[in-house]
Amino acid sequence: MQGVIKSYDPTTGDGTVVRDTDLSEYDLAPDALEGSVFRMLRQGQRVVFDLDDEGLASRLRLGSEVDMGTPGQ
Repeated sequence: MQGVIKSYDPTTGDGTVVRDTDLSEYDLAPDALEGSVFRMLRQGQRVVFDLDDEGLASRLRLGSEVDMGTPGQ
């Protein structure tokens, strides 16, 4: 899935991502940045993510334009 970071607190690691397709909001999993190129997130940053078994956003990563479903791709 792809989305945009709505909020992120670097002190606690708490945050929310909004999915592009239906504007659903998902809290970040505690390990959302583990193994990721991200060390911090900023509001409005575009990400690709998965949902874990608890419905939390996990495995945050950068996506190519193909991954992001850019029109014309």
